[in-house]
Amino acid sequence: MTALLDVKALTVEFATRRGTVQAVKTVDLEVAKGETVGIVGESGSGKSVTSYAVMRILDRAGRIAGGSVAFSGLDLKGATEAQMTDIRGREISMIFQNPRMALNPIRKVGRQIEDVLRRHAQAGSMDARAKAIEMLEQVKIARPEERYHAYPFELSGGMCQRIVIALALACRPQLLIADEPTTGLDVTTQKAVMDLVTELTRARGMSTILITHDLGLAAAYCDKVVVMKKGEVVETAAARDVFAAPKHDYTQKLMCATPRPGSTLRGLLPAEVAAAPNPPAAVSGEVLLKVQNLVKEYPRQGVTKSGAQMFGRGAAQEPEKPFRAVDGISFEIRRGESLGLVGESGCGKSTTSMMVMRLLDPTSGNITLGGDDIGAIQAKSFASSPHRRRIQMVFQDPTDSLNPRFTASRAIADPLMRMGALKGAGAVRARCEQLANLVGLPLDLLDRFPHQMSGGQKARVGIARAIALDPELVILDEPTAALDVSVQAVVLNLLDDLKAKLGMSYLFVSHDLHVVRLLCDRVIVMRQGAIVEQGSSQDVLEAPKADYTRELISAIPHPPG
Repeated sequence: MTALLDVKALTVEFATRRGTVQAVKTVDLEVAKGETVGIVGESGSGKSVTSYAVMRILDRAGRIAGGSVAFSGLDLKGATEAQMTDIRGREISMIFQNPRMALNPIRKVGRQIEDVLRRHAQAGSMDARAKAIEMLEQVKIARPEERYHAYPFELSGGMCQRIVIALALACRPQLLIADEPTTGLDVTTQKAVMDLVTELTRARGMSTILITHDLGLAAAYCDKVVVMKKGEVVETAAARDVFAAPKHDYTQKLMCATPRPGSTLRGLLPAEVAAAPNPPAAVSGEVLLKVQNLVKEYPRQGVTKSGAQMFGRGAAQEPEKPFRAVDGISFEIRRGESLGLVGESGCGKSTTSMMVMRLLDPTSGNITLGGDDIGAIQAKSFASSPHRRRIQMVFQDPTDSLNPRFTASRAIADPLMRMGALKGAGAVRARCEQLANLVGLPLDLLDRFPHQMSGGQKARVGIARAIALDPELVILDEPTAALDVSVQAVVLNLLDDLKAKLGMSYLFVSHDLHVVRLLCDRVIVMRQGAIVEQGSSQDVLEAPKADYTRELISAIPHPPG
């Protein structure tokens, strides 16, 4: 096949305070017409930097130090900025990782699609709106005429991702670069987005570069896979060959760390670091958390009778019924048990965890912890309640959940200082060091700030902070969603070890059913605020009874083997 994109010995350097850093080293990459190439590897491997170099959108500190980039016979490395401005969007387009960050928050999405079409002379004032609505239809946005007038904050994450796809494909480019296009999406939305991209690119005869750390996605959607490590390509082959018989040690490590049916927690780790499995944590018959008929409602925008008359809107209108985000659910967690809470975005799992955590007040229902009615305590008062130390949380994004002005030790010490658990700086520092050792955080990192640590190190800080007060229940809200598979494997094993050592219980909120199967004793499946199925992880995930659960399981991509 003829190469549409031909990258030879690409080298990219960044100027830093400590000298020049080579982020990409002599990378070779070919993409044929109509081909989908996956670039996989961990964070920092050079995947995104390679694509930015192709698009010529490196920041000021970066430069292409060597090699060549040819697109359809044109030398992109030597092209003028005017030429690149014309190529970007019209010939080469990009789907960025965070759809909300990629969209203008104060401009209607329809207008943003029009901007792209007009910039590349694909539409004029007479037909721009019609073509924008047509693109919304093509990416399967419901009620496209209405959504044309919507702002990004009015749309879900999945819908914003579809808008970004519409922007990228509006001018029918020859090459689409998708940079982690499904990060943070639930499995069914992820499948819908990837199926949509595949359908549209194939119908238009386009080529695609899929940048991802999810080997399951690469196996399901790519013709060829390029594996990168520390700026270098370590393996390139047809996707079926890479996943059937990976040759490089690093590729084998990534395959080992990817959860799939039949894998075990210890099995995710390389043989040289995998310790003997801990004995399972003892699950007692004593109920720790009991949730009964929990309901959370939010008012809808409506017009009351007095409001209608006041503003002269004719006949009085009854306000709409409130929206039920959580609809009368009940469940229990026993001491020493891990309970998984799964479902699509918007199913109510995060709202449920926030109410259990007492950061959000329920509309009705009961929440008891060890026999104490904590649901009766208002969320705004719970922070000063003695029950606060009994229940803690590990948040989804290890970066956003840490104060950027706090060192690691200050972040870990925060709950100790707030609850007055320890007196004196020496005692607090000693406890921080004890916790750091417990979660495997090197002590020399305690005085570093979040931006000076890796994602895995920040995750360890978040976990240390959550267990600082020896809680009985820890809520884990997608704690590994933003991590590479190898780091995820380490963190999951750490969480399992801590539960066994400290006798805690977990409420694990996730959309990754493979991870839930590995870590949880039981699982609850939620949809539209209600529980559709619950039971042991093995029963629910291996022999699901509900059609919805089967749909979730079938949507999970995973590499063969």
